[in-house]
Amino acid sequence: MSRPDGWPSEWPTTARQIAVATDIALTAARAASADQLGEAVEELIALPFEQVTLVHAGVVRALLEDLHPDGFSGDDIQDALTRVAGAALAWLPGLDVTALAAVLTGSLGLTEMSDDAQRIGQADYLRSAILVIADLLATADVPSIGYIRAAIGEIARAETVEMP
Repeated sequence: MSRPDGWPSEWPTTARQIAVATDIALTAARAASADQLGEAVEELIALPFEQVTLVHAGVVRALLEDLHPDGFSGDDIQDALTRVAGAALAWLPGLDVTALAAVLTGSLGLTEMSDDAQRIGQADYLRSAILVIADLLATADVPSIGYIRAAIGEIARAETVEMP
């Protein structure tokens, strides 16, 4: 069963808050509204950072896999980085491109997301994650809801599996 906000009612409050805040931030990014994106990132920062980044990393990974079903290369990642940076720098002139790269590499497990976020700063890291996700969604021409649901669902499944 879904709540009025469209997210499953059986989800814990934090999961719903992450989904709602992420969706609002993606709407701001698609509208190229720096002010709205800044407000949305503040909402994300107020939530548990590790959980937010796990959801965002899951969305990025799934989108990259869907965009490159035969596997992706370093060139594909570079293309994504170039595309998102080029589009975002037009309305966010102070954007740190290394933060975009950190989101991509962290989402793929090539770097440690928490280390990257500490070096870059949580706000810049989360803003960059939203920009990467918005770009990949636009490239794939798909809505965000299925990817957010899948990422949260995967985290929930992983948390319920007992370690031997």
